[in-house]
Amino acid sequence: MRVSGYAASSATSALTPFSFERRKSRPDDVVIDILFCGVCHTDLHLARNHGSFTIYPIVPGHEIIGTVRQVGEKVGRFKAGDMVGVGCMVDSCQHCQPCQTGWEQDCTEGATFTYNSTDRHDGAVTYGGYSDSIVVRDKFVVSIPAGLDPAGAAPLLCAGITTWSPLHRWKVGPGSRVAVIGLGGLGHMALKLAKARGASVTLFTRSGGKEKDAFRLGADHVVLSSDPAHMTAVAGRYDLIIDTVPYDHDINPYMPTLALEGVLVLVGYMGPLSTPVNAGGVVRGRRAISGSFIGGVGETQQMLDFCGQHGIVSDVEVIPIQQINQAYERMLKSDVKYRFVIDMASLKS
Repeated sequence: MRVSGYAASSATSALTPFSFERRKSRPDDVVIDILFCGVCHTDLHLARNHGSFTIYPIVPGHEIIGTVRQVGEKVGRFKAGDMVGVGCMVDSCQHCQPCQTGWEQDCTEGATFTYNSTDRHDGAVTYGGYSDSIVVRDKFVVSIPAGLDPAGAAPLLCAGITTWSPLHRWKVGPGSRVAVIGLGGLGHMALKLAKARGASVTLFTRSGGKEKDAFRLGADHVVLSSDPAHMTAVAGRYDLIIDTVPYDHDINPYMPTLALEGVLVLVGYMGPLSTPVNAGGVVRGRRAISGSFIGGVGETQQMLDFCGQHGIVSDVEVIPIQQINQAYERMLKSDVKYRFVIDMASLKS
């Protein structure tokens, strides 16, 4: 199946039109016509080879919303015309302990990611959602609830599940006290989801002027984390802190704000922390530092169903695919509220 999309051919080249072959559909596959695809920071990092493992040419995109064109003979959950989504994964081994538990992202044999990965059946490189269609194993396709704006729903497939997973794991609900570090694509979803689950929600930010947006998105309080007096005032308060910062930073100032047995969970940064963690801030108060990486397929469907019930979508700026390189530059400057989403109809322009 010949497909049109946009790809980067090197770490320094712009994304440009790219025509390529999708793999043949298998009996357990779903063929999806893509309507919208969110733009994630990971797309930029991989397109520019920041991790030194990019396979070129690369077609990014793992926040995919589309309609089913056709299904394989073994597919019973979907039919032509269904509105569906595809997130960061398109396959896994399905038999290891993480897969059996519903944590396919931690597959011990390695999950097959939506792009820049290797198909476990034919060895071909996977290409992502900056394209007009995609072929995906049915177990990794999720249903989009009726009534959700499809463009706003696209970032739920990454930013949404990344912030939902720790809220679900630590059973956040009425009476919970949650803080969110950072107000970006992940942070704004964490505020919305924590508030909808009934928690009291605080935004930690290093710069002022974000109060209006934070309150609109669900925050009950805003704390200026660069102000020692503000931080002292919230000592021992939070059951859970979701740290969405996507770069190296010092987490020590936040540890004293955790309540007894409180947890700070890293969801935005996967590299080394250059400032050592003060063990005293963890040992005292039985506090913990944890991490969370996207979420499993079942958990993603649970999150989407919750968003459908509560009318939750991301705040997005819809762009044509021809503006993707400018969008990357604007992302580097944090010049988006809060997620770019590509309208794939623009591929026909």
